[in-house]
Amino acid sequence: MIEVTNLTKRYGDHKAVDHLSFKVEKGQIYGFLGPNGAGKSTTMNIITGYLAASEGSVTIDGYDVQQEPEEAKKRIGYLPELPPLYMDMTVEEYLRFAAELKKVPKAEREEQVEQVMDMTQITEMRSRLIKNLSKGYKQRVGLAQALLGSPEVLILDEPSVGLDPKQIIEIRDLIRELGKSHTIILSSHILSEVSAVCDHIMIISHGKLVASDSPEGLQRLMSGSNKLKLTVKGSYEALQGAVKDVPGIQEMEELTSPEEGCCCVQIMTDKQQDIREQLFYLMAEKRLPILSMTQSERSLEDIFLELTGEVPAPVETVRRGRRKKQKEPAAEQNSNEDKEEA
Repeated sequence: MIEVTNLTKRYGDHKAVDHLSFKVEKGQIYGFLGPNGAGKSTTMNIITGYLAASEGSVTIDGYDVQQEPEEAKKRIGYLPELPPLYMDMTVEEYLRFAAELKKVPKAEREEQVEQVMDMTQITEMRSRLIKNLSKGYKQRVGLAQALLGSPEVLILDEPSVGLDPKQIIEIRDLIRELGKSHTIILSSHILSEVSAVCDHIMIISHGKLVASDSPEGLQRLMSGSNKLKLTVKGSYEALQGAVKDVPGIQEMEELTSPEEGCCCVQIMTDKQQDIREQLFYLMAEKRLPILSMTQSERSLEDIFLELTGEVPAPVETVRRGRRKKQKEPAAEQNSNEDKEEA
């Protein structure tokens, strides 16, 4: 449905998008992830024809966005991060205006406006001024505008930004429903939203595509080892002796035990190695009762941080920085006192 080939966008010496290539298949919801400044919005603006690429090409259903812009844009509905709304218009006036701009045939405009208001559940707001709507309803109006003209592709840039939890759930449900009849590219910083809604995830970093797979496929791709948290009744030494000959264990780290007389550890095992059943029978044989055993999977957040290299700063570093700032005024005061004495 969409084919992006060798896409590059330069701003002076800076490459916002760096030889990016990917395909979007028909009838799926694609999540587009990346840290701030990674090139997500620039890529979306090029796909929709709002920006020209420095190099490369984008085709929508076989039509090149730069060579045949009118035909390509007919197939796209676009919701920018800040919806292009006219605040002094009513919802209905704005949608009729948008339908006219999109060259929806006059005989079909009334029906299409009614249809998109019904799909986005804003029919009750039709006579309200847009400036008096909540943030959630403004997003819905922007989405209704994107749906006018029955585009095959919807491109949504941060559709849930600034919404409260209830509104986020409503927009998420609406996107799922729209995914049944449209191909959707969804850009978001909310990783749980992307994981819950999208069939396929693309992660971009420094203008380059670093991963493209299903959420499950990304987890399998990035799972170099499994983590197993184990709590037994007994000492760490006894547990260490019991598991020393178990194959597949890479590392065992002692954790703080929640109960007296118990031992809590985190065991790292080889990729796709499941030792839970073996541990169960071994601990029973060694008379080390298992109180809890949990196997943890890597989250999409872990994968995102590893692929983009966005590692959060340690708390200690932040605190040290704050202490330095607190000392600076004192140092400056001492310097002023020395000048006065001189």
